[in-house]
Amino acid sequence: MASKQRHRQRDTDDDLLVDDDMTDASTNGRNADADEEIEQNFTPISKLEGNGVTAVDVKRLQEGGHHTVESVAYVTKKSLEKIKGISEQKAEKIIAAAMKLVPMGFSTATEYHMKRADIVVITTGSKELDTMLKGGVETGSITEMFGEFRTGKSQLCHMLSVTCQLPFDLGGAEGKCLYICTEGTFRPERFVDIARRFSLDENQVLDNIAYARAYNSDHQTQLLVEAAHMMSEARYALLVVDSATALYRTDFSGRGELAARQMHLARFMRMLQRLADQFGVAVVITNQVVANVDASAVFAADTKKPIGGHIIAHASTTRLYLKKAKGENRVCRVYDSPSLPESEAMFSINTDGIGDAKE
Repeated sequence: MASKQRHRQRDTDDDLLVDDDMTDASTNGRNADADEEIEQNFTPISKLEGNGVTAVDVKRLQEGGHHTVESVAYVTKKSLEKIKGISEQKAEKIIAAAMKLVPMGFSTATEYHMKRADIVVITTGSKELDTMLKGGVETGSITEMFGEFRTGKSQLCHMLSVTCQLPFDLGGAEGKCLYICTEGTFRPERFVDIARRFSLDENQVLDNIAYARAYNSDHQTQLLVEAAHMMSEARYALLVVDSATALYRTDFSGRGELAARQMHLARFMRMLQRLADQFGVAVVITNQVVANVDASAVFAADTKKPIGGHIIAHASTTRLYLKKAKGENRVCRVYDSPSLPESEAMFSINTDGIGDAKE
């Protein structure tokens, strides 16, 4: 989970530093020459060396897409055995070494409660929406936004891509953004308008957003492997996938491919959760809707349902349902969340991003 305690000093030489551009943008004018280190909440894969794992095997793990000790500790032995040069015996030894460095046992509810009290949330730009979300979008978990077209899903993604770069005391997470687009809705000019609203350097804001267009579901999954590498080398606060399900609707067709589609989608969602766990980033995905033919007259308001079925439903921590309202106003409803009560909030889509609803 992301934590404000990241600002504690680290003593080891191989700890990662946030780059100068990121420091300038996130501190809103703080001296760029101050050599401030930011604690990462993951353990670099190099830490396995000297713990019974050779440098050659560490390199093999990196080539297999593992850049943190947590990544190795969280996977199954079967997964590691698929990496060239990693035998069953080696996989057991590597996982055992990783589990010694990563706490994976029980802790008290009190300890976990204290950790959650320090979780970073990213402002949406709307006071009413932030209040409903208890401060904003939570880091270390997956937030799904679904709704019809023109309900503000992509606009919220663009907004969060900038606000995640703000200082903690302004509702940000002082980190960069990774943005995966599958529908061609990525618009850099929106970041410029939002940056000006918060008096941020627009060039630095743009430089702090890494963009990739996914062209098929396999490519979409491969981009997460690259994302893990990038997150291990710099401080990222947000990962956006807009939309997470669009390519699956075209790459898999009919009931005959339904099982294969859901299995592929489940792997993708699991990779997203691992990134949230390992790097403490906020993962925000958008989802499309279809007509809910099972909706009864009693629940007429639920005539639309998100696609992806139980796979998306169980993988997403918080699910937000966006609907159109009058003019530029939109309605956001908490559809499902382990910590938020079911409620609604109004917000508006403005030229400078998301804001409070207009009368």
